[in-house]
Amino acid sequence: MPIETIGKPGSEVRRLRLSTLEEDALMVTRNLVAPIKTLWPYSPHFFEIDDALLHYVDEGPRDAPVLLCVHGNPTWAFMWRKFIEAFSGEYRVIALDHMGMGFSERPHDWNQTLAGHRTALEMLIDHLDLSRITLCVHDWGGAIGLGAAANCPERIERLVVTNTCVWPDAKLPPILGLAHLPGIGPFLTGTLGLMTRGLSSLCTTGGLPEDVEAGFLAPYLDAERRRGIAAFVRDIPRGPSDRSYEALTAVDAGLASLRNKPCQILWGMHDWVFTPEILRGFRERLPQSRVTTLPDAGHLPLEDAPQECLEAVSDFLKSTSAPHP
Repeated sequence: MPIETIGKPGSEVRRLRLSTLEEDALMVTRNLVAPIKTLWPYSPHFFEIDDALLHYVDEGPRDAPVLLCVHGNPTWAFMWRKFIEAFSGEYRVIALDHMGMGFSERPHDWNQTLAGHRTALEMLIDHLDLSRITLCVHDWGGAIGLGAAANCPERIERLVVTNTCVWPDAKLPPILGLAHLPGIGPFLTGTLGLMTRGLSSLCTTGGLPEDVEAGFLAPYLDAERRRGIAAFVRDIPRGPSDRSYEALTAVDAGLASLRNKPCQILWGMHDWVFTPEILRGFRERLPQSRVTTLPDAGHLPLEDAPQECLEAVSDFLKSTSAPHP
């Protein structure tokens, strides 16, 4: 607990005081980050929503155009570290952790749904008063991020989309349905941590270096900290009766308002979840997009093909930049 000094000069007394929510969150975050500090040297920031703290990093010039990076499952802001390193000299790069994920808090009463996470992202955008945004999304972060973007298209300049899906009738692997089974889904993904344990083998084609794998796993070292992973998978709608079906349908419809935004798609073609068939769906919905297919990359193209991804995004940002007053 923090120590404070009270009293007049010469008769000061030091005493323990109750720590604030942010002080507690900082302590937890620093302890978890310590083993991966060389890969993740960024200062934590927190934004309070409903008495819980959402974690984000905010690097680069504050008056620069923004890269807003939205992760999926079972990752966290760490997956965008190469974007932060490559672009924070010229752009303001913000990468958040969804509530219940990464270094954000894990409130038991949080609304762990697509609508809840989308609203939290919109609140963060408003809180930081972000504009001139290039929105970068991956996995379930695509539905969250693109859903938020459709509600504030005037703040969005460009899109970077990688291995995601935002329509409810897409063909996803049937095994994901296990997460909907009472007791079994949370046990497999939360208690046993099968998704995080299989991150290297299931989500990449080339595996992950030991230190990078440790970085992805850092916020998810025990079952309690993996509750959000289980909730994310359980929220993927399989049919009209599922709670996030209508919200995901609305995201798909909202793509029409983003249709004319410059868009760069990066797609790992060996992704067993978001297959090339889903990429075809994005080509239809966002027909003006630039598409970079990565034939040897899996679900995490920024890990399997980092140089190709960075070069494609760098060229995209340069060629679509417009002068601002």
